[in-house]
Amino acid sequence: MATCPKCLGALTDNHKCPRGVLSRVTDALGTTAIGAIAGWMLVLIVDERPAGALVVAAAALGAVLATAVRQAIGGPIR
Repeated sequence: MATCPKCLGALTDNHKCPRGVLSRVTDALGTTAIGAIAGWMLVLIVDERPAGALVVAAAALGAVLATAVRQAIGGPIR
């Protein structure tokens, strides 16, 4: 059986080399940042002067929800 010269995986008809570590980390950080900013903005829309703890909690929840939605849509991260 032939092997891929790039990733050394089995070279089948539908072979795709896995993405690099830097690309996966960049995607994960981008998704987390977008979710955190969305959560922060939602709190600012609802309350004009929110408490700092509320902003941090909303940003954390937004980051977690954005990551969960990304994983649900895109399938497992490899």
